[in-house]
Parts: sequence; C-alpha cells; structure tokens
Amino acid sequence: MTYRVVVAASGRGSNLVALCDALAADQAAAVVLAIADRPAAALDRAAERGIATHLLADYRDAAEWQRILAAAACDLLVLAGYLRLVPGAVVAEMRGRIINVHPALLPRYGGAGMHGARVHAAVLAAGERESGATIHVVDEAYDHGAILAQGRVAVPPGASAETLAAAVLAVEHRLLPAAVRAAARAGHPVPFEFA
Repeated sequence: MTYRVVVAASGRGSNLVALCDALAADQAAAVVLAIADRPAAALDRAAERGIATHLLADYRDAAEWQRILAAAACDLLVLAGYLRLVPGAVVAEMRGRIINVHPALLPRYGGAGMHGARVHAAVLAAGERESGATIHVVDEAYDHGAILAQGRVAVPPGASAETLAAAVLAVEHRLLPAAVRAAARAGHPVPFEFA
C-alpha cells in the first residue's frame, strides 16, 4: 500500500518538485496533495504533475486542514517551505506524522521569522563554518520538534546569503526524500542516517 504524503508549501515549490521526482520510481510513497496558504508556484508545479491541490481559505482553520487531510487519506504531512504554524488541533491529531525541512542546523537559526534569506544571513553574520538542513518532527512551536536528520554543508569563504541558500537547498532536495522514504518504511517518521 502506498504511503500517502501531503505537502504544504508557501513558495516556489522546489522541495515539492525534488520530492516528487525522487519518489517517481517508488511504489512505497507518493505525493497525493499539495496545499498552500496563499497562491504559490508550488501549487502550479503540483498540478503540472497531476497532483491534487488545495489553497487554504484560512490557514488558521483547523477544521479545513482536518477535512482536506482526511479526504486525502494522509499518512504524512510534509512542510516544505511552509511558513505558518499548523493549527494546534491538527498537530495534536497528527502527532508524530508531520515533518518539516528547515534550512539550517537546528536548534540554532530557527523559530518565528527564521526562514529564507534571514536564516542564511544569520548564519553568515555569526561566522559559522558550516550550515545545512534539518528534518524535524513538527510540534506546536516553530522549528522545535525532535530532529530526525541533518545534512551539512561547509560555508565557503566570502559566501553570500544567496550562494549559501543554493548550497543548503541542494542538501534539502536530497534530505527530504530520504526522510519520506524512511517514514514510509517504518510507517511513521523516524530518525535516519544521511550522508
């Protein structure tokens, strides 16, 4: 039986595309629905691949989330560039079945407002020698749940927020499919090895 994945995004959808491409040959997992809190290129990219889409009328409405996740028979909810908190009632109902990909090595450089260029600028401002991406279980707070795996990249001398973002995104595109495959094998998100 295929492990049914719903992806929530707020932007261009590059992680959604990478996940779909990586899972294309798999029978174990498939993206069955893409949702967004605002009109986003991610929804267009999903529709181009024949994946159902849903634009949330109100991202704070737990009942709307619950209705669409139930209709999709969702096994795993993946936040891939989704910038809002998932309503607490949804997190409670799906406890342990929601993961997020974050563009930094948590627990540093996470929390409310820490997304996109802000994360990479903060890493550079701190003089870090490495950065990367983190897959973690979602709870009621931003970037707080249990860490399942991290992928690391060296911060090259003279890096800009844009060049660091590109390097981290390349890691995200490999890390997220690995997380979904591990969850599909176990039947729920689990820690996994990533090289």
